[in-house]
Amino acid sequence: MTITEHIAAVRREMAEAARESGRSERDIFLVGASKMNDAAACQEAIAAGVDALGENRVQEMTAKLAQNAYDGAPLHFIGHLQRNKVRQVVGKAALIQSIGSEALLREVEKEAARQQLVQDILLEVKIGGEETEAAAVLARELPHVRVRGLMTIPPVETVPHGNLVYFEKMHRLYVDINGKIYDNKLEYISMGMSGDFADAIRAGSNMVRVGTAIFGARDYTK
Repeated sequence: MTITEHIAAVRREMAEAARESGRSERDIFLVGASKMNDAAACQEAIAAGVDALGENRVQEMTAKLAQNAYDGAPLHFIGHLQRNKVRQVVGKAALIQSIGSEALLREVEKEAARQQLVQDILLEVKIGGEETEAAAVLARELPHVRVRGLMTIPPVETVPHGNLVYFEKMHRLYVDINGKIYDNKLEYISMGMSGDFADAIRAGSNMVRVGTAIFGARDYTK
């Protein structure tokens, strides 16, 4: 199957899961996780209708930006971001999804201030959520970051639908933080990847990060 055919299949599964949760496929934002896929593959995915492309690695993102790989769609940074790489991502990514600590949050604020812009972010949730709530309170006071929602990377599931309980817990935390800290103005709850995005949507996700199901299996021997 081609990337275009894969995206069509993913969209069908998204639509079914959305209907089961009382929503429309139009309510779900599809991020194509394009790690280890070249500029041509990124462009095919954009032409086939992904809502954004997401990169995990700063060096790869920088190289593909130079190749105009993301022209026509927003770029999200979805991987682990080291503080010493923040300067290379702020102002380049429309959304940084992986802000998982107050230290990283402050570094993004510092760089965004230097560039005189406001950087959109998602706060990454770890199990428990206590650190996320503290970061959410801090971020509200920072003038150069704008929290658009929460994201999570669940544990590796060992049984089918094993992450559903985690997704449901994450959704409750999202509703709680959105109501208590952000006056219900947050927009995105980013959870669900190739193996579990339908369960994530059923649990309330409205942004999924899909790589293998779109681009095929990655070859880590290269």
